Amino acid sequence: MENILDRFLRYVAVDTQSDPESDTQPSSSRQLVLLKMLRDELADMGIEAELDEYGYVMATIPSNCGKNVPAIGFIAHVDTSPDASGKEIKPQIIENYDGKDIPLKGVPGLSLNVDEFPELADYKGQTIVTTDGTTLLGADDKAGVAEIMAMAEYVTAHPEFKHGKIKIGFTPDEEIGRGVVKFDVKKFGADYAYTMDGGRIGELEYENFNAAAATVKIQGRNIHPGYAKGKMLNAILIGMELNSLLPAEQRPEYTDGYEGFYHIIGFNGTVEEATFSYIIRDHDMKMYEKRKEMLRKCVDFINFKYGNVASAEIRHQYYNMRKEVEPHYHIIEKAVKAMEMEGITPSIKPIRGGTDGANLSFMGLPCPNIFAGGHNFHGKMEFVPVESMEKATKVILNIISLFAND
Repeated sequence: MENILDRFLRYVAVDTQSDPESDTQPSSSRQLVLLKMLRDELADMGIEAELDEYGYVMATIPSNCGKNVPAIGFIAHVDTSPDASGKEIKPQIIENYDGKDIPLKGVPGLSLNVDEFPELADYKGQTIVTTDGTTLLGADDKAGVAEIMAMAEYVTAHPEFKHGKIKIGFTPDEEIGRGVVKFDVKKFGADYAYTMDGGRIGELEYENFNAAAATVKIQGRNIHPGYAKGKMLNAILIGMELNSLLPAEQRPEYTDGYEGFYHIIGFNGTVEEATFSYIIRDHDMKMYEKRKEMLRKCVDFINFKYGNVASAEIRHQYYNMRKEVEPHYHIIEKAVKAMEMEGITPSIKPIRGGTDGANLSFMGLPCPNIFAGGHNFHGKMEFVPVESMEKATKVILNIISLFAND
């Protein structure tokens, strides 16, 4: 059996950053490097696996328990966020962590500070993998990938382990909201599934945001500044004014739990023209629609004030999966019991984000989300305890066993 740390390090060494500006599927060819690797590793274990034209790896481990058991799927995404570089990742491995600040040695003076990240104290004595401060780590979601692959290796190496049909899926482009747009649920063939894409140990989620992305474009008027009075329209300043109309207290850094937000994620512009990019999130559908309408009203106000200079394109990304998962609550109960069998206290809470499971649930495959173990995703402060990945693998095996022994 391969050490899960070695497996994880092999996967994060592959740059799999997705590209929101691309129209291809997958959005970046570099994701295919890891997807092909996973397909081949599964085949080497004796597992039937294929990689299709859209970048989906699907694999099947046949049932060995001789009775009618639901087919259970486990899914993770291979891409890393466009928010930070995923190239040439240099992980730091901190064994027997002493509970103190962790210097990120690629950037002088940069550290994971316990005062800022008090959850570090929960992992004293464990092995923690961090970045070196120059890139993200990729635990989102290569920790989940490693956990599913470790499960597959265990099942194939232990024929005495009784299980129903196990389905394995790896997807591209989850980070840009396109992870399962062409995923063939019928072909996948699972009755229920779990994404291994959550955060800290114990997380279990079957609610997520309703989500939209928005692009606001401002058309300005550039005039020589010496002669600009009464003529110039500075697109940058107008865009900043529009942004200031959105409630400041409803930004991500001021919200938690079920609270939604507006989040400006990008800006590109000159005096002549500027583009502002947003994501809009809310668990409540009525509030979600009100948030989109609020952005439209801000655009209307700017156009009333300056003339027809602003436009907004709002694109839906995914819906809250709760109403699709809750009628099958036994799959949540199975996950709770699987964690408790490992001495883990489940923490059921809404996802302040999204997973492939959200769209899959609306495609007919109920798919809650389980912890993969990482923290501080999408940036240079990302880290994951090795013991959390090991526990996640055991939770997967426990879920499989619970379904087989029903």
